[in-house]
Amino acid sequence: MTAVVPMPGDVEGGSVYDRLIHPDKVHGSLYTDQQVFAEELRKIWYSTWVFVGHESEVPQPNDYVRKRLGLQDVVMTRDKEGEVHLLLNRCAHRGNQVCDDDKGNSSSFRCPYHGWTYRNTGELLGYPYNKGYGGKNKLELGMGVVPRVSSYRGFVFGSFATEGPTLVEHLGGAAREIDRLADLSPEGRVELSAGWLKHKTRANWKLLAENETDGYHPQFVHGSIFGVTGSPIGALYSDASTAVTRNLGNGHSENDLRPEFRGFDEEMRWFGTTVERVPRYVAAMRERHGEDAHRILVEGAPHVMIFPNLFIAEIQVFNIQPVSAGECVQYSTAVQLAGAPEMNKRMISQSIGSVGPAGMLLADDTEMYERNQRGVEVLDPEWLDVRRGLVRERTDEDGYTIGAATDETGMRGFWKHYKSLMEA
Repeated sequence: MTAVVPMPGDVEGGSVYDRLIHPDKVHGSLYTDQQVFAEELRKIWYSTWVFVGHESEVPQPNDYVRKRLGLQDVVMTRDKEGEVHLLLNRCAHRGNQVCDDDKGNSSSFRCPYHGWTYRNTGELLGYPYNKGYGGKNKLELGMGVVPRVSSYRGFVFGSFATEGPTLVEHLGGAAREIDRLADLSPEGRVELSAGWLKHKTRANWKLLAENETDGYHPQFVHGSIFGVTGSPIGALYSDASTAVTRNLGNGHSENDLRPEFRGFDEEMRWFGTTVERVPRYVAAMRERHGEDAHRILVEGAPHVMIFPNLFIAEIQVFNIQPVSAGECVQYSTAVQLAGAPEMNKRMISQSIGSVGPAGMLLADDTEMYERNQRGVEVLDPEWLDVRRGLVRERTDEDGYTIGAATDETGMRGFWKHYKSLMEA
């Protein structure tokens, strides 16, 4: 029977996470224990770089959009100078919520409780009946802000840690996968302007993060949709595939299908279409990239999970946000490539079919997430096995650990980084 999970300080001679996380297995309580979840909020969600949104969601000065960072209600704003800020949605006076609308355009926010007003940078503009505070400009209060905000190729991340690795250092090898996505645009820019769908899942957030680059499940979980659509992608996740699973470090991982696509040397195969169906897009890519366009159009978009919550699945982007030990929300949107209207229509259509309200792929995965959550609440066996492919891992030319297409190499990388953060 599973023992009560000890918390840090309860274990002599080492961290509690030494007992819960091994190279080949992890303890089931990590997905169910509310104390572990509280530790994750403090040591991961409120300490590391977390994906929040995209610059294209606030394209104009004074645009704003509501977001989540862990359990925090955040307002992403663009000020009149064009700088992006992340404000905590709370009045500095009595804690009332300042911003009600999901998005809009305003240079200021006014608290409905006592009328305190703030700039869209978080600075306090004024407060009614100021004599009660000794007059105007006597208070040095403002909305809370996420202290570090940084973006990479338009992807906006925030960190509550005032010091630590830069965003580029955090991304490491995952940055080049974001580059791959942006390079598929004739203008070199991704836009996340199609709107976000919100999917609540009765499962721990880590089950989603693990699944996103798990190449072992597609043939079984998604066999029906592969059969209906005639998609060749399913066959790429098998022991016969030349594709690889790569641990990119810092908890990031990818399913690299490029070895398979290079074998055919056929442009647009990664998108399941042909050059003849998107001629204007292909022409624009060749004009921008020259001879390199062929390689880009053959290799296609990345399939990468960026720790802890950004998943880029070729033509759609996911933002995972925790709610509790047994619940999370997954936001999804179709990738839009600047200067590629011909492709963008197709991307929206395919995304709706796969991860829309009636999307088959997301329905399949969600069923598995929730079955997993119910399963890990059972007391025996205590452990989840993550050893697949451990005996055949190798190092690629860039020094990254890689495994076969169906191996749990990325999962082990996730847990190694998770453990290092939780022990900090």
